[in-house]
Amino acid sequence: MPLLVTEAQAATWTGRAGATIRTWAHEGRITRHGSGRGRVRYNLWELPQRTVDDDGTVTLGPPPPLPAQRHAA
Repeated sequence: MPLLVTEAQAATWTGRAGATIRTWAHEGRITRHGSGRGRVRYNLWELPQRTVDDDGTVTLGPPPPLPAQRHAA
């Protein structure tokens, strides 16, 4: 079952900008749920989680894979 989150929450989870989240959805890497400003949600389980080490170093997870026959934007 999807755990739907806002763009801001998705950006925090991944450590990436909201524009990156939107790009991934446009490319088909992740699923966009809903439409319209402020009503779009993303499935948290499709997003790579950032990690933060004890010293505060942030490591980003790899981007979700492109679907077959798609090219990066």
